[in-house]
Amino acid sequence: MSPLITADELAARLDEVTVLDVRWRLGGPPGVESYREGHIPGAAFCDLDRDLAAPPGPGGRHPLPAAGDFEAAMRRLGVSLSRPVVVYDAADSSAAAARAWWTLRYFGHPDVRVLDGGLAAWTRAGRPVTADVAFTGEGDFVAKPGGMPILDAGEAALIAEAGVLLDARAPERFRGEREPVDPVAGHIPGAVNAPTGGNVEPSGRFHARDYLRERFNTLGVVSGVPVGAYCGSGVTAAQEVLALEIAGVPAALYVGSWSNWITDPGRPIA
Repeated sequence: MSPLITADELAARLDEVTVLDVRWRLGGPPGVESYREGHIPGAAFCDLDRDLAAPPGPGGRHPLPAAGDFEAAMRRLGVSLSRPVVVYDAADSSAAAARAWWTLRYFGHPDVRVLDGGLAAWTRAGRPVTADVAFTGEGDFVAKPGGMPILDAGEAALIAEAGVLLDARAPERFRGEREPVDPVAGHIPGAVNAPTGGNVEPSGRFHARDYLRERFNTLGVVSGVPVGAYCGSGVTAAQEVLALEIAGVPAALYVGSWSNWITDPGRPIA
């Protein structure tokens, strides 16, 4: 089953799925403001900082939420295990939606898809948006961790040595030339830069499976080689993991990412 769904496919199944609006941008403005202006009918707003991450700390800027906290958030948003979930954002590389997709999968939801191209694809297809907020009812989601592979700092370092550790950030951040978010610049030694912008077309839709497979192959991602991904705080790296899944490559996410790596001054920096 593809982790993506098109606007037309979603329109045909809108009454059968739970839809989450996960619009978010690093540094703001809050995505809920855009949600209130207009969203896919029936969608509930999922706050990335509140619902998809624990508070910032030693684990990074967007550490994994506790299972109980995530379960409560998803139930509040109407998520149930027996009902498919579709997540979307504004389609600026689909990183926020990918984080929702990954987190739901990690905590055991069996059927989650990302709207390919986000809200932009929905409106381009002539589909309606609404400012009405519909109460979808309480969900019965049960969070069971372990549905997706994760890495801690030590495991990420091992992947960088023995496999392929993809750094999903922009090239200038990877090279340490510019670091607008975290207090230390650079990257994990041995990591390979694979900016997430290369996974999507100008429209915001993901490139085709064969294109993505070839892209990752050129970066050393081949059969039998362990693959991991990280970014600044585990958001854009979730998009990398999603692109790898489209390409047919299983990959682990270093959720703490660079913002966790640099909390230990003993860890090397390239």
